[in-house]
Amino acid sequence: MDDQRYLYVSETDNSTVWRYEIGDKNGTLVAGGNGTGDGLNQLNTPYYIFVDQQQAVYVSDNSNHRIVKWNKGATT
Repeated sequence: MDDQRYLYVSETDNSTVWRYEIGDKNGTLVAGGNGTGDGLNQLNTPYYIFVDQQQAVYVSDNSNHRIVKWNKGATT
């Protein structure tokens, strides 16, 4: 959970990261969502998530052996 009380969830099987507000039933896609792969807008087995004070989202993209960053407001 970040400072804004958003909960971030990595969905490793679908290569996506979702953000939920308290009470949300449907999250907001914040990373991935373009199929599994190694493109700049793709993930492959995302595991760990870190959100900094500017709400940039960092994701450990396990199978691609990299860390990817999405700035606040970026589109996937």
